[in-house]
Amino acid sequence: MNAVIGDILPLALGVAISPIPVIAAILMLLSPRARVISVGFLLGWILGIVVTATAFTLLAGVLPEDDSAASRPASGAIKLVLGVLLILLAVRSWRQRPPSGEEAALPPWMKAIDSFTFARAVGLAFVLAGVNPKNLLLGAAAGVAIGSAGLEVGAAVTAVAVYTVIAAITVIVPVVGYLVAATRLTAALTALRTWLQRENAVIMAILLLVLGVTLIGKGVGSF
Repeated sequence: MNAVIGDILPLALGVAISPIPVIAAILMLLSPRARVISVGFLLGWILGIVVTATAFTLLAGVLPEDDSAASRPASGAIKLVLGVLLILLAVRSWRQRPPSGEEAALPPWMKAIDSFTFARAVGLAFVLAGVNPKNLLLGAAAGVAIGSAGLEVGAAVTAVAVYTVIAAITVIVPVVGYLVAATRLTAALTALRTWLQRENAVIMAILLLVLGVTLIGKGVGSF
């Protein structure tokens, strides 16, 4: 169990340190309907993480194991592929960074956040958490780590819960914090949004590179 938690912690942090959803959450908290749509976004974010991690955990649980002692070629091959894909995403993110002195462009949908409904916020967050390529790959890697470890059902559920809480923490904290102390957090949230928007591409490139190399290493070690 402890080994599995150790494997999924960096993957969960990779989801947590995702500037775009954090920026989206902050924009919702600064919108006229902050309390309604921010809670919807948080629920959708958690749901997306849970569904992705659970689906891949179940799929990984039926992977064939050729060597009952130590070798796990099937999960190792999956980790290698996921690691390479993460590195490719890191390269793409680095190439998308804005020229020096220019602000990074935000996705067009962020301009419409003020008009979001609760349901739309839930749907957007679910897509960002579970369908976004980077988070999908990280969720798949976490699911493979959990599902291929041979854990009992209760332990597997606990591992998915730990992964979900850590992966969602950067959205949970600002949303819950705003609901408790909205006035005092407004200035800090604005400053954080500006910084994340400016450094988004660089943060993601470094993060994805580290996680990709780590996954490749774990994949090699599975043979």
